[in-house]
Amino acid sequence: MAQPTFINALGGPEHNGAEQPNAAEAEALDAYSRAVIGVAERLAPSVANLRVSHRVRGGRRLDGGGSAVVITPDGFMLTSAHVVARSDGRGGRASFIDGRELGFEIVGSDPHSDLAVLRADAQDLVPAELGDAERLRVGQLVVAIGNPNGFAGSVTAGVVSALGRSLPTQGGRVVDNVIQTGNSGGALADGSGHVVGVNTAVAGVGLGLAVPVNSATRKIVGALMTEGRFRRAYLGIAGGTRPLPPRLARSLDREAGVEVVQVLEGTPAAAAGLLPEDLIVELDGTPVDGVLDIQRLMVGERIGERVPMRILRGGRELELELVPAELDG
Repeated sequence: MAQPTFINALGGPEHNGAEQPNAAEAEALDAYSRAVIGVAERLAPSVANLRVSHRVRGGRRLDGGGSAVVITPDGFMLTSAHVVARSDGRGGRASFIDGRELGFEIVGSDPHSDLAVLRADAQDLVPAELGDAERLRVGQLVVAIGNPNGFAGSVTAGVVSALGRSLPTQGGRVVDNVIQTGNSGGALADGSGHVVGVNTAVAGVGLGLAVPVNSATRKIVGALMTEGRFRRAYLGIAGGTRPLPPRLARSLDREAGVEVVQVLEGTPAAAAGLLPEDLIVELDGTPVDGVLDIQRLMVGERIGERVPMRILRGGRELELELVPAELDG
């Protein structure tokens, strides 16, 4: 997805006697303001301020905070996994713009995508409408709504300025196409008020990102709602992208594959006979150009199934067969 450049959505330039904008500039500012205000008003009832308690040394309890966005009228909410990661299992409290404060439980959490699903004790919440982050374009308006550092109802707006960012998460996996944003667990929306991302703040001090809402994350959310977890397959290798030899690059019509750097003992990769320095070029009939291609293919449906793999070893093409196992944690 994308990296927006943000400005404060509330307020405007201070002229202090300087020349006022002409009619065309005023009209443009009014149109921009109306768009941001419209998104904020549409989404505000669907964004919850979370309080999550956890125990620390000495038996004391501390309250953490974050945001969540309502996705069904009967209480399902979407947030960042790290917001509830240290919860003691008792859930927490969610407060809304209408003054209600409701208890919630943690339905499921997936630290590999930094997504979690909660359920509040209610039947009449206002759900947000989920959009598709893959449709975002450079220059498009985006609005972030949440409760950073406990400041409820904060609204920040900007434009998509770049595409293709990545977010490392727990377990060494990567969430593709994240968006730069400003608060944790809340909603990132397009100009129509459709939620296209879930804001997170795990990338570093002063840098927030948003996990995209797309076909891949919708599958994760659905699994968390119904099963409480999202199953992933794994091979048990460490590797990296390596250019293909010119002859093979021409025959396969691509430039790179994944070089195996390490094969962990007792893993599906070891059982299949993979060795360090092998170059993976195809997995289950799908070309492999980088590590992310392998990650995308390691979905729950492949757990326990026989998967063919084409490799290059010592200048020779070989085909192996492996059986992916389930990734724990």
